[in-house]
Amino acid sequence: MSRTTKLWRLLACLAGAVLALTQMTSARALTRVDLELVLAVDISGSVDSSEFRLQIEGIVRAFRDPGVIAAIIGTSASGGVAATVVQWSSVNDQEQIVPWTLLTDAASAQAFATAIEANAKRGFSDSTGIGGVLRYSEWLIRRNRFEGRRKSIDVSGDGINNSGIPPWLVRDMVTNRGITVNGLAILNDEPYLHQYYARNVIGGAGAFVITVSDYSDIVIGMRNKLLREISINIAAGPVSGGIAARP
Repeated sequence: MSRTTKLWRLLACLAGAVLALTQMTSARALTRVDLELVLAVDISGSVDSSEFRLQIEGIVRAFRDPGVIAAIIGTSASGGVAATVVQWSSVNDQEQIVPWTLLTDAASAQAFATAIEANAKRGFSDSTGIGGVLRYSEWLIRRNRFEGRRKSIDVSGDGINNSGIPPWLVRDMVTNRGITVNGLAILNDEPYLHQYYARNVIGGAGAFVITVSDYSDIVIGMRNKLLREISINIAAGPVSGGIAARP
């Protein structure tokens, strides 16, 4: 047997060993869940301190809501919900404030709400980079230790993109990878923001945007949005204040 043949066989064995190790590591590392969910919260310059607190309160109260907890419990047979929270502003300003957390019951949902409450401290406030947070959120999904039957990025905000890459370009890339982008449009500054979200932000299977007229309505808006995203039954039907993505 020639030295070249031996070398190729050795390389083939090494490649096979690396592939097997990679597959074993991946299989061991990934936890199957019903839903992977990124909650992306707008903290750009158009969001003042009281509006920021109302957004956080809306998410916290939603995860303490009996209906949302019941929806989470309803997914537990298929692994539950893996969720994380991101604050975002301009194209390069994103921060994961709560790590990926597995939610399967009331205790885990309550603990997640408490973690959001404790860690939501405004680190920056600049322009509005929706494309940037979509890209960052996709990266978080790709690098986590979960494998979801469904994957969603949930963007809440009160303005259109004015920083960096246009959101529809990233949205198309994200949805091509099997991730749905949903939105919560806060209409206090831009009354037609939901139309912008429908055209440029949301996309993927069953995508929708929930609207609230002002930050004072955000608690019920967050609750409705999470119910629709988490619950299989509610996700299949209409929700008040919501519009679907354009075909």
